[in-house]
Amino acid sequence: HGVLEHSGSVGLALVVWVLGGGIAALGSLCYAELGVTIPKSGGDYSYVTEIFGGLMGFLLLWSAVLIMYPTTLAVIALTFSNYVLQPVFPYCIPPYIATRMLSTICILFLTWVNCYSVRLATRIQDAFTVGKLLALGLIITVGLVQIFGGNYESLTPQVAFMFNKAPSIGQIALAFLHASFAFSGWNFLNYVTEEVVDPRRNLPRAIYISIPLVTFVYTLTNIAYFSSMSPEELLSSNAVAVTFGEKLLGMFSTLMPISVALSTFGGINGYLFTSSRLCFSGAREGHLPSLLAMIHFKQCTPIPALLVCCTATIVILCIGETHNLINYVSFINYLSYGVTIAGLLYYRWKKPNLYRPIKVSLLVPVCYLLFWALLLGFSLHSEPLVCGVGLVIMLTGVPVYFLGVYWKDKPKCIYDFIEWATYLGQRVFFVVFPQIDPIEVAEWTDRSSFTSKASGPL
Repeated sequence: HGVLEHSGSVGLALVVWVLGGGIAALGSLCYAELGVTIPKSGGDYSYVTEIFGGLMGFLLLWSAVLIMYPTTLAVIALTFSNYVLQPVFPYCIPPYIATRMLSTICILFLTWVNCYSVRLATRIQDAFTVGKLLALGLIITVGLVQIFGGNYESLTPQVAFMFNKAPSIGQIALAFLHASFAFSGWNFLNYVTEEVVDPRRNLPRAIYISIPLVTFVYTLTNIAYFSSMSPEELLSSNAVAVTFGEKLLGMFSTLMPISVALSTFGGINGYLFTSSRLCFSGAREGHLPSLLAMIHFKQCTPIPALLVCCTATIVILCIGETHNLINYVSFINYLSYGVTIAGLLYYRWKKPNLYRPIKVSLLVPVCYLLFWALLLGFSLHSEPLVCGVGLVIMLTGVPVYFLGVYWKDKPKCIYDFIEWATYLGQRVFFVVFPQIDPIEVAEWTDRSSFTSKASGPL
């Protein structure tokens, strides 16, 4: 929806999808270098903390915990609800309350699953990924049949680039932001670098295979939509895949909402699963309460971290609209990516002799940052309120950092309260610190609070 709405034509929308994949590829190459140069889990947060220091890293962590993860989860949950409810409300948009209630139930259920068992969560992820592949494969196949049957008039250049109203540069920037939301997740492997087998080889290999494949699939999916649906039909539909299925699949059209619902259900599960890694990294650096780095003593699941993410997601579900939510998360995502990749250039200058198993050409981060600056600048000009609110929320982390992290000589009553709250949380959730080999901790980080405490008197 967002890409087509802001680009103003079928042809430009497809160009945005292809270029969006190319920009994601440039960014992922930079992250491959960072991932093997600073081999710590936590992704952007760990790299920025290592390069720029605690404050910058904390602001990224703060925005991720408050906005990026919960907002992305909220958008995917709302998509799940819309596709489940669309057959029940075929001639109108599903009621606001119904979509929010179903989204909340879905989030609560999958949070329980992730709290109950890591194995069950991974099995759900594997099973429901098939739903996404089925949905996209079905859409692409039907679309190609339509094209080979001669139904590609809207894809011809003279029609595809026909604008009802020429989009401004700011609108094109917003189209790229919406495309970036669809491609978000290309940096998730960097959140679990420590768990990747032979990251120096497998991290870049995963990037070289996945980004072009995802770009190809997303572009083909949109071509399939445009082969049989007009831009007006696409923009008026609340569930594009359902409308596509009703138009072309006949009695088999019910497969489409089921497949997309399965896909989004698995996506929610994956984001919940990944969020615990970021919370663990933040708690390990001393930037989050230590309770968030604890796991259930028997199930080994990060219950406190999952509950924080679940609560933040439900709050955002209640206060935000899907369109603005995507703008919020896309803007802050791109802001984080740019700061991280700028850190790569700074780290090259700061530590030129550091061994880098992967070293990309300087042209790659420079091209990404040029595009990044233009995109954020025009987005801020076009949607100053949405982007401004995102920046304000991120900057609220500054006083929190100085009061909660930087200020070490707090009154004893505050430390007593933190200790009591941590003890209470442990008793309520039956969680403990994971047993970690001190040698592994020393390899992970040389500046974390965990390491500094471990190096004290025994």
